[in-house]
Amino acid sequence: MSTTAAAHDPSAARSNGHFSKHDASHRPHPIEDVFSTDVYTERAMQQRLPKDVFKKLQRTIKQGERLDPELADVVASAMKDWALERGASHYTHWFQPLTGQTAEKHDAFMVPDGHGGALSEFTGSALVQGEPDASSFPSGGLRATFEARGYTAWDCTSPVFINRSGGSATLCIPTAFVSWTGEALDKKTPLLRSMEALGEQALRVLKIFGTDANVSRVMATVGAEQEYFLIDREYYFQRPDLITCDRSIFGAKPPKHQQLEDHYFGAIPSRVLAYMSECERDLYRLGVPVKTRHNEVAPCQFELAPLFETANIACDHQMLVMETLKRVAPRHGLQCILHEKPFAGINGSGKHLNWSMSTDTGVNLLDPRDETHTNMQFLVCLCAVIRAVDLHADLLRASVASANNDHRLGANEAPPAIMSIFLGDMLSDIVDQLEAGTPKSTLKGGKLDLGARTLPQIPRHTGDRNRTSPFAFTGNKFEFRAVGSSASVAWPATVLNTIVAESLDFVATELEKSVGPKANEAKLQQVVRALLQKIVKQHKRVIFNGDGYDKAWHDEAAKRGLLNHRDSVRALSVISAKKNIDLFKKYKVLNKVEVESREHIFIEKYVKQVLIEAEMGVLIGRTQILPAAIRQQSELAEVVAATEAADVDATDARAHLEQFASEVNRLRIAIAKLDEITSEHATDAHEHAAHIRDKVRPALADLREVVDSLEVQISSDLWPLPTYREILLIK
Repeated sequence: MSTTAAAHDPSAARSNGHFSKHDASHRPHPIEDVFSTDVYTERAMQQRLPKDVFKKLQRTIKQGERLDPELADVVASAMKDWALERGASHYTHWFQPLTGQTAEKHDAFMVPDGHGGALSEFTGSALVQGEPDASSFPSGGLRATFEARGYTAWDCTSPVFINRSGGSATLCIPTAFVSWTGEALDKKTPLLRSMEALGEQALRVLKIFGTDANVSRVMATVGAEQEYFLIDREYYFQRPDLITCDRSIFGAKPPKHQQLEDHYFGAIPSRVLAYMSECERDLYRLGVPVKTRHNEVAPCQFELAPLFETANIACDHQMLVMETLKRVAPRHGLQCILHEKPFAGINGSGKHLNWSMSTDTGVNLLDPRDETHTNMQFLVCLCAVIRAVDLHADLLRASVASANNDHRLGANEAPPAIMSIFLGDMLSDIVDQLEAGTPKSTLKGGKLDLGARTLPQIPRHTGDRNRTSPFAFTGNKFEFRAVGSSASVAWPATVLNTIVAESLDFVATELEKSVGPKANEAKLQQVVRALLQKIVKQHKRVIFNGDGYDKAWHDEAAKRGLLNHRDSVRALSVISAKKNIDLFKKYKVLNKVEVESREHIFIEKYVKQVLIEAEMGVLIGRTQILPAAIRQQSELAEVVAATEAADVDATDARAHLEQFASEVNRLRIAIAKLDEITSEHATDAHEHAAHIRDKVRPALADLREVVDSLEVQISSDLWPLPTYREILLIK
């Protein structure tokens, strides 16, 4: 067997020696003994802090009161002792810059004692504020290279935790990240601001209905489902495109992929299950409430889903989920790939952002309850969301735009780029009743008789699910299905919070004006019905319960006047539109320069990502594919020469050689064309992005077409890359 063939041998790839601690004799601790053991929980605070300090801190965490700076030293000292008892030697301000990743700088608790020894120290000022270099992170022009000062600030509403990696334990303090002049340079700061804006407007609605008793806050709640791929690590290291781009630039479709529909919800392979179990254990220690695991549609694709949490905690936990999935995989001889489309021709990965609003007393404002047509408070919240999605579809679409997600949105695996809402039969019927005047009934689901007495009659929901909708109501929440699998959910959640806050503000203002301070129940119901009727008539165009993949819907959406920004360049260009700047500014989520900086950063990232892919395509094409093709051509030429020398008819062999030589020439031309186009630059960021979209991406696609054609013609012992057939085979 040749070296290349041995490198591609599945049995060799399976030998990784990482399974000894995952055999049947390994007995894990019960989850309740493990959960949050590496989290500085409310219980841990209560045990270690003086009563008055604990109560003041809890008022900040739970009721949104401003943090008392005089508490910092006491809290820091208790936190340090807790961390040291758990083996932590360092602490870090853990923040989320606009890279889309997390960032951290570790400082030791150790300080010299002045007598040749050392002691542990952690001050309140070190807890509350840090000072990273603000010029070295994406800032969209907010910070120049010589303007380096930035600040991190403790977010006490998100639990402190210990990160264990590389044999080290580090106390991680979730923080916001801002510039020296106060502009947000991260994804947490605007998220927290948007949560306050949403909570303020939702409370106004509760007060109108008289349901605000004992309610001090309304919070956005989030649960983010994470899809991902797992491939054998041996193959990963033999694919430079996967290493550099997290996706394969080249790869012909294998004979068997997902067409048998046999992977979804199938039996989880034992190595994958061992990996999933270890990920869950690590996440349980960090207080992440992971609930569900299963095979996804594509081969080697899987999903993990947590329970709902307050939005900022859920967003922090989502970053920990992605980091844990990546960190644990090598221990099992695997590589976790979070890219939205790592393999062409099979389903890509998304991240469904489940979103709702709940009071601090535990009431879900998007719970329709049994007699939904009488639940006017729910209908107000529902119609506010409908209005928000219709008015701000451009911003919602922009919140999920990226070079990665462009490979996925609109294909028959993910929602289209048209922002529409699926409500289901029951809610659609009530919305129709609202438009007509007064809702009088609620459709019931009933029960399903399965035809065998030994099987139970199961409850039937009042509406179906629609996986083709980008924004679907799913019982007591909305599911935003267009978010990309590698993305932070903080930015889409920020946008969603802000646009719904604006809509709730509109509704509350209209009701307050019409109802007056001493309205009775009858007048309130009358005014609410009239307002909701108006909202439905104006914004029902965004409701669509049909097949989002169907071209007929795209035509219908155009007739309705709905936006369809098919690519990220067009989608991202609307972020700094005046209406969006005014929106963020009004609710104190982002100011003008903060909005503009984000558009610049996202456009710049799009350009860089596609250029990296294009340059990698040229590199692999020249240094691996072309040499393999030339060797194949040489072998074919030798066959022709030897056949003709033996005075045997070589007509077919020569035709094959000429056809293959033509393909090799196409390869040379495609490589040269992509190389030339990639070197062209425009001074304006948007013009450069348009060039990347209109010229570079098509040229890369042309190169791929040639390479994928050659893959199925070149001998397997000459082909330099593991193929999809091999990569997607290993479990």
